[in-house]
Amino acid sequence: MTFRPQLLLLATFLLVSTTVSATANNEEELLFGKATAPPLVKAPTATPPPPVSPPKATPPPPVSPPKATPPPPPVNPPQTTPPPPVSPPKITPPPPVSPPKPTPPTVSPPLPPVRSKKDCLPICGGRCKLHSRKNLCVRACVTCCDRCKCVPPGTYGNRELCGKCYTDMTTRNNKPKCP
Repeated sequence: MTFRPQLLLLATFLLVSTTVSATANNEEELLFGKATAPPLVKAPTATPPPPVSPPKATPPPPVSPPKATPPPPPVNPPQTTPPPPVSPPKITPPPPVSPPKPTPPTVSPPLPPVRSKKDCLPICGGRCKLHSRKNLCVRACVTCCDRCKCVPPGTYGNRELCGKCYTDMTTRNNKPKCP
C-alpha cells in the first residue's frame, strides 16, 4: 500500500532531475559557443515496476503432537473373594400424623376493678393507644368507664363484655359513644 506513493515520488524526482540537467546542458552550450542544436533528449518515462508479489505467508511452524501420556499402572487381578453383601436400606414408616391441637383463645388478663375516675385513666390510655384521635378516645372512654364502671379489654371491640350500659350509650347523633 505504501509502495505506490514512494514509487510516484521517485518517478517525479527522476523527471525533475533530468529536466534540470538537460536545461543546464543547453545553457552551457549556448555560453561556450557551440551552435549545434540541442539534442532531443527523450525524458525517461516512468515504467511501471515489475509486479511485486506480496510476501508469502510462511506457514506456521508445525505443532508437535502432544506428549503421550504414560500408560496407566497395571491393574491387579481381581480378588477371588466376593464383596460383602449389600443390605437394602431400611425404610422407616413416617410417624403418625396427629391433628393440630386447637389453640385456646387468648384471654386478656382481668381488668382491675374500677372505683373512681382516677382508676379509668390508665385503663382507657391502654384501650385508646392505637386510636387515630387518642385524646378524643380517652375522653369518651373515661366518661363511659365512670358511668358503667367497666372498660372492655384490648384496643378495639369486646364492648359486649361490659354489658348494656356500655353498648347502649350513644352520642347526640345516635352513634355509639364508648370506644
